[in-house]
Amino acid sequence: MTQGLERVVAVVNGKGGVGKTTITANIGGMLAASGYRVLLVDMDPQGNLAEELGYTASDVNDDGLGLAQTLAFGSELKPVVGIRENLDVLVGGSHLDMAAAGLTMKAQKDPQGAKAALAAALGPAAPDYDLIFIDCPPGQETLQQAALAAARWALIPVKTDASSRKGLRDVARRLDAVVEINPDIDLLGVVLFGVNRSAKRVSEAAREAVLNDLGEGAPVFRTSIRHAEAAAQESRERGLLAFELEEAVLSAPKWWELRRNNVEHDGPRSKSAVGVAEDFQALGEEIVARITANEGVATSEAPTAVGEATR
Repeated sequence: MTQGLERVVAVVNGKGGVGKTTITANIGGMLAASGYRVLLVDMDPQGNLAEELGYTASDVNDDGLGLAQTLAFGSELKPVVGIRENLDVLVGGSHLDMAAAGLTMKAQKDPQGAKAALAAALGPAAPDYDLIFIDCPPGQETLQQAALAAARWALIPVKTDASSRKGLRDVARRLDAVVEINPDIDLLGVVLFGVNRSAKRVSEAAREAVLNDLGEGAPVFRTSIRHAEAAAQESRERGLLAFELEEAVLSAPKWWELRRNNVEHDGPRSKSAVGVAEDFQALGEEIVARITANEGVATSEAPTAVGEATR
């Protein structure tokens, strides 16, 4: 593994729609707000991280051109600095299709070099960050392999349905393909996403199915992320992360205050954002604890709250 990439986490699944981008944005944003220096890498040609973080229509959104040039030609990484305090982003988008084509051609002559393109680019920048999260595309095997070759950890979101768990086998195949040049990569954990809290039996069955797929003792996070469609939709519309929407909800005037003052309500409406934000905080704590424990930090010294950043 390239020196300095020990805290790079690839959020990956072979299937789309399982929460990869939402988890990348919310965990990265929450840790940044807690004082960690965080870089998010959008390796998806769909570029949905822009929608989650609210910079879709901004001048900083180059639709992945800069990252594509880095992957294809080895040019220096130029993250967008300060998307949030302590949070920088390597912007993704449709230009990454061009990068994937270029890496596919390169792989014919230099397969290891093609897989290591992102790792080589991240190496010089990694010391500037405490954690790096890579949002991987569900398809585009070339880009997915480049992401996994640069990562110390793989974090796999899955939903409770059987079809989404099929992506686990795709991830296992991708891991096998990069282990030669990245033998240190390991599974950080599987997280259940979009869980219906009232369907506990379904959630437990899904958790057991994951363990059957991966084997007993596989790292499955205790925390799951609940299904809250209204909160998710409002978060994307407003370009706010779950904890930011939670803060807006809690600070908004009460309905009777608006009615008394004859004021139209144009503030946040999704009260479920509070619960979703709590889920992401709990998952962030588990992620930090697992990484620091692996680095030899005693359990008693590991952070007990997302705000306790380790330097």
